[in-house]
Order: sequence, then structure tokens, then C-alpha cells
Amino acid sequence: MLKVRDVMARSVIKAHTTMPLRDVAGLLVDNGISGVPVVDDDGAVLGVVSEADLLIKEQGPEAIRHRRLARFLGESTESRAQLAKLGAVTAGEAMTAPAVTIGPDRPISEAAATMTARNMNRLPVVDGGRLVGIVTRANLVRAYVRSDDELATTIRQEVLLHILWLDPTLFTVAVTDGVASISGRVQRRSTADMIAPTVSMVPGIIDVHADVTWAVDDSRIEPTGPNPVSPFGPI
Repeated sequence: MLKVRDVMARSVIKAHTTMPLRDVAGLLVDNGISGVPVVDDDGAVLGVVSEADLLIKEQGPEAIRHRRLARFLGESTESRAQLAKLGAVTAGEAMTAPAVTIGPDRPISEAAATMTARNMNRLPVVDGGRLVGIVTRANLVRAYVRSDDELATTIRQEVLLHILWLDPTLFTVAVTDGVASISGRVQRRSTADMIAPTVSMVPGIIDVHADVTWAVDDSRIEPTGPNPVSPFGPI
């Protein structure tokens, strides 16, 4: 399965907390990006400055939405954060914090879900507390634009060998226009049943036709002996 490290950009345009906002805006414009992670001297991600953060300052206090009865109840957390950005002069003062990040070994489906749910275009990648890359929506889209041969290789090497612990040479794998066809034989039915759904999770695969036979139908085997015990009590 593709992981974030497989698609992320390793050269990251970033800002330090003391960088003037004028210079941050220049980074966005000159590089055609919508935001930059803000890091400390050790490379830890503290927050992100995006176009939206700069627009708040550009539009002024009239653009900030106040909650009803703010005079009596006080401003909402979001409104207070936006008001603080109005006086910002550095990246550290304007950034949105804490930053939403992801680890390099997380599946790209998780990155896609996070970016979609939070309406983000760029997601900093952090390993051991330090910024190691950035993944964008464009990176994720490109992961789906792979040749059929590349997809077939991924199925053999990543799915069959590394995930299911099966010998790829015992299977016939072909991919045509994103549709995977797999045939072969395994020892257990439960293993055969896992192949199609696991292959379907490979980015770029749009359908799976699996013709995998088995020697033992372990779906009918009943456990014997005392009931297993979980950490939360008897099952």
C-alpha cells in the first residue's frame, strides 16, 4: 500500500516564526503555493500560515464574524484567533496553530481523508517531531495516475508479499485500464477472501477480479477449548 513517504515532496518551503509577513506572502506568490509550515530552530512544526490567514489581515476587522451576544458572552475561540491575526507582523503571530500533520508511514488514504475533512491543500509530514516533507492534493492525485504495469508490480510486491505474506510467483496478476485480475491458489479460504478487498485499496485500482482457490475451508472451523479472554474480560 502506498504510504505518505512514497508521494510526499521532501524539499519543503517553510517559514520561521520571526519571518515578516511580507516575506511569507512573497514565498506563497513566488512558489505558487497556498500555505507554508512554520517551524522552530529544531525543525518542529508549530503552525501553518495560509492565504486565508493573510486575507484576514488584508480585509481588516470588518471581515471577522462575531458570535451573537459577543458583548455579553465574549468572543468565540475562532473569532479571538482571527482578531489576534489582525495585528500580526510575523509568521509566528499570523499562523494557525497547532498544525495538522501526518506521519510518513501513514497510508495515503488517511492523508486524503484528513485533507478533505479539513479542507486543506497541503499537509506537513512530521517524523520524530521534525518536518520531513509535505504532501499536497496534487501529490495524492498523481498517485492514482500510474501505469498498469506499475499497479501490477505494487500488487505483487506490496499486497501479496508484504501485506498478505504470500509468494507472488504463485499468482497470475494482470492490470488493464486499472482493473486487476488475479488468479492462484492458497491454503486457506480466509486468505483467499482477503485478496480482492486488499488489492482494491491500492490507489489507481478501480476494480478487482479474483479467481483464487483454496485447499482448506477454514470458515467452518469452530474454535475448541476454553473461550479466549481479552484484556476487557471474557469474549
